[in-house]
Amino acid sequence: MAAPCSLLLAALLWVPAEALSCYGDSGRPVDWFVVYKLPAHSGSGDSSWKGLEYKYMDQHSEGWRDGVGNINSSEGAVGRSLMPLYRDNSSQLAFLLYNDQPPKFSSSQDSSSRGHTKGVLLLDKSGGFWLIHSVPRFPPPASSGAYSWPPNAHTYGQTLLCVSFPFTQFLKIGRQLTYTYPLVYGHKLEGIFAQELPDLQEVIKGRHVLHEPWNNSVILTSQAGATFQSFAKFGKFGDDLYSGWLAEALNTNLQVQFWQNSPGCLPSNCSGTHQILDVTQTGFPGPSAPTFKATEDHSKWCVAPQGPWACVGDMNRNAGEMHRGGGTLCTQLPSLWKAFQSLVKAWEPCKEDS
Repeated sequence: MAAPCSLLLAALLWVPAEALSCYGDSGRPVDWFVVYKLPAHSGSGDSSWKGLEYKYMDQHSEGWRDGVGNINSSEGAVGRSLMPLYRDNSSQLAFLLYNDQPPKFSSSQDSSSRGHTKGVLLLDKSGGFWLIHSVPRFPPPASSGAYSWPPNAHTYGQTLLCVSFPFTQFLKIGRQLTYTYPLVYGHKLEGIFAQELPDLQEVIKGRHVLHEPWNNSVILTSQAGATFQSFAKFGKFGDDLYSGWLAEALNTNLQVQFWQNSPGCLPSNCSGTHQILDVTQTGFPGPSAPTFKATEDHSKWCVAPQGPWACVGDMNRNAGEMHRGGGTLCTQLPSLWKAFQSLVKAWEPCKEDS
């Protein structure tokens, strides 16, 4: 006897249950992706960007591609990855939303004692993802019921790095967050999640590392086996993330893109073994591809000029953030290094006394 059409359709659509993960622009799970939202730009024809366009890459893309639609669409990588946050209220899901400028942030609030750090943890009992980004007032809380892009985040460039991790890696990630001391504005950590991820419980309660050392790095392995290294510092570390630690730890010079409209920006630094060079202009490959100044770009990333390291994080190079928590996630994946190295078009040279 022939099976009813509805049963046949259900069989065709059924896929085995897998760990929660990042979703790519393709609409399929990916091990990692990077989204680089372009700044708004007034121009004519192809040179005009509205501030919602983005470039995209993952382990399959072989470099930067134009994003699917706009960044505020739930069909793109960021919106699709965050969809379970707004659709799944079951006990099978845990999440943590943190941002030093949360969605309901007012100018009267003072988050300066917390880390300058922004991100999302979203996981089930098999695994999930860590989304590290530079976007103020993002993402909307789970209670909003829908994904959206904040109106305040159209003007400037932004970076978002999503990496899929097995459940066991969230033990390490939780430990890193006790150093970065994030301002948590949304969370769900119940039952087995609370039992097995005690550091995340501490972070939700507003607690942080209490003794030296004030910085910590860990190796993280993605769901597909890619290696990432997380660097996290607490405010009492008292130094610039890049010149005070990262360059030495990675044993390389660094070109650093960060928000250069804040007070107390640190100049390029060549006083140590390695050069820390502030990127001043970013440009994507291609004859009519966008090029923009660092003052138009709120993203935070760095790259080793000669390889093989590339890092995406949430810290700037300024005097104030020497005394705040934060960090970056680095990798030696050749495709990711090549993609970021190609973006650097100009940088500030070191002064003779630095």
